[in-house]
Amino acid sequence: MTDTADAVLARTPTAPAPPAPRRYGLRTALMMTASGWSANQFAALLGAYRAGAGLSDAAVNALLAVYAVGLIPGLLAAAPLSDRYGRRPVALGALALNAVATLLLMLGAGSVFWLGPGRLLTGISAGALLAAGGAWVKELSSPPYAPAGTETVAARRSGVFVSLGFASGGLAAALIAQWAPHPMVLAYLPHLVLAVLAWGLAQGSPETCPVGRGRTAGGTEFGRTAQDTASGRTAARTGARTPAARPGFWRALLPMAPWVFAGPMVGFATLPGLVDGGLRGWEVVYAGVATAVVPGAGVAVQPLARRLSLRSRLLSAVAGMLVMAGGFGLAGAAAAYQQPVLGLVAGAVLGAGYGLVLTYGLGTTAALAAPGGLARLTSYFWSLAYLGMFAPLLLSMLGNTFAVPGLLAGAGVLAVVCCALLVLLNRPCRVGTR
Repeated sequence: MTDTADAVLARTPTAPAPPAPRRYGLRTALMMTASGWSANQFAALLGAYRAGAGLSDAAVNALLAVYAVGLIPGLLAAAPLSDRYGRRPVALGALALNAVATLLLMLGAGSVFWLGPGRLLTGISAGALLAAGGAWVKELSSPPYAPAGTETVAARRSGVFVSLGFASGGLAAALIAQWAPHPMVLAYLPHLVLAVLAWGLAQGSPETCPVGRGRTAGGTEFGRTAQDTASGRTAARTGARTPAARPGFWRALLPMAPWVFAGPMVGFATLPGLVDGGLRGWEVVYAGVATAVVPGAGVAVQPLARRLSLRSRLLSAVAGMLVMAGGFGLAGAAAAYQQPVLGLVAGAVLGAGYGLVLTYGLGTTAALAAPGGLARLTSYFWSLAYLGMFAPLLLSMLGNTFAVPGLLAGAGVLAVVCCALLVLLNRPCRVGTR
């Protein structure tokens, strides 16, 4: 090699070496726990708001729905923002807003006026965390930021940590509300502590999608090929919008996604109010236990979900939908016979179904994401999933005309129909089969 060639190579910019694998994925995953905690700390206090603040069933179900109203725009806005400005600033900003929303809910102890804005901001911030934070956690849990062979863990990690937040937040809030003074204030303090801790752990983690689509000095991105990067530059020059998903995304997820949260919401938001007739004085604790049992079962079923996914992601979806259908049947029986124990069993079954379908949804989303489209596609999936949060409000409205136990049994039948539709739409192309 000549001196001239050496000089040219010395002037040629090269891509920096990937960072050494560290536990960045785990450090940022606590943000997802804060997101789940913020959602369920309110749900566990519904009985207390009915008794202490005099809110009607319709009012508390509307406040549950307000969360979803804020969450879906938060999801859809945060995804493109994180693609443009980076995962880190959007996720950390959403975490700060999540803490502000909890402060507004604490003000609601003195005036219920603050509950609506607090729930709306909780939804917006949680949605932004699911989109930007979920993509950040997934990317930091994958090579080159994590050892090779962690791809399966990376796809499931954000969902597991969100579920841990769902399970912990409701139970902690209920226990504080049952025995501590000033329950509508003190019940929210643990989330503020968790948000500060999550911020401290996450703020030292690197950006995985820098401004300019994560281009390095050499013109490529970590984890993307030169061809993918070149396609992105071409789309940027022509003004074309890069598709977020490869073909098959909508048929693989649309029949299933709303059930992801329809089942859990019925398990911990609707059932406790239907079976608490024999729990005089313990309604708040029972609601808190329900909010822990439902997502807790979703976490406990993860080893089974992983084994099923190794055979076929579609198999985990089918199992989850059928388990959830059985949970709705048990929920109808618990409501009909006013059985609190059976209500918890039904909630656990609904939670197990939730864990299975969530694993399928996140895994399929990651598999079908186009280069540079993970955050956008993640926001689409969560938006579809959170439509299920309107289930308690829908049951409350229909309950004025129809018997609620019958409605719950009907939901189980509808889950089986949607499961059959999912198989029919996806079996020919064997979506996710390994």
